[in-house]
Amino acid sequence: MANSLREVKMRIASTQSTAQITKAMYMVSSSKVKRAEKIYKGYQDFIERIEHMVRQVMTKTKEDETHPLLKERPVAKTAYLIVTSDRGLAGAYNNSIYKALEEEISEKKLQKDQFVCGAVGKQGFGYLKKKEYPLLSEAPTFVRDDVIFLDMLEFSNRFIQSYLDQTIDELVIVYNHYINSLTQEVRFKKLLPIASFEAEESGIDYVYENGVEKTLDALLPMYVQDVLYGIILDAKVSEHSARMNSMRNATDNANEVIVKLQLLYNRARQNAITTELIDIIGGANAIGGDSE
Repeated sequence: MANSLREVKMRIASTQSTAQITKAMYMVSSSKVKRAEKIYKGYQDFIERIEHMVRQVMTKTKEDETHPLLKERPVAKTAYLIVTSDRGLAGAYNNSIYKALEEEISEKKLQKDQFVCGAVGKQGFGYLKKKEYPLLSEAPTFVRDDVIFLDMLEFSNRFIQSYLDQTIDELVIVYNHYINSLTQEVRFKKLLPIASFEAEESGIDYVYENGVEKTLDALLPMYVQDVLYGIILDAKVSEHSARMNSMRNATDNANEVIVKLQLLYNRARQNAITTELIDIIGGANAIGGDSE
């Protein structure tokens, strides 16, 4: 009985230690969510201004002229970029991406020569290698918690060049879109070719020093880079939110286990005390009986 009580007491102490850790991780993730959400929402204004600028430039293009990044062509090979986390403990954040990608490939009945995959995040890269999907690169792209635009610049330019070289015919980003602190939604965003913009008339007649075509050559790759960066920011908010919820649930579960273990310990201790009392009373009665 003593060994049993000792084991229960050790389990209670271990679970309490776990609850303290998960609670601390919850508080850290909660702080990160607020900071990441503020950055993401602030960035939306910038994206809107970039789109507005592209629409204004499009008013000056001729109907028979289409920039290569806007031109659609028959799709022989699709590139999928999945946005995942570098670390675990984020609940279903990564698994929902994997499931969505598998369903997409299955529904379209894609063969391995018809698609190629890349991953933002160590977890996603490990998944792609395990599934033996064709890879865009032999190393994952790591993303820090405080996402920096320069981290995204190199591989976004790589995608743009691959599309221009016709190595890939479309680029689709698979990521978790942040809705609120409790809800994230897996989305597929076709980034290349760029969705056609409707021309937007402006009361101001701009003069393009290098011409409209060269302006688009500079503006459209910039737009792709900015949209991809915005998607990464969105996914980061979702990641921190998913980890926050996961750690909160883990803490709640640990506290429930502690209550049950404490009840078990109290009952076992009560039984032990009762047994000891019975033995003492039995012994006293035995001694008293012998004296008579």
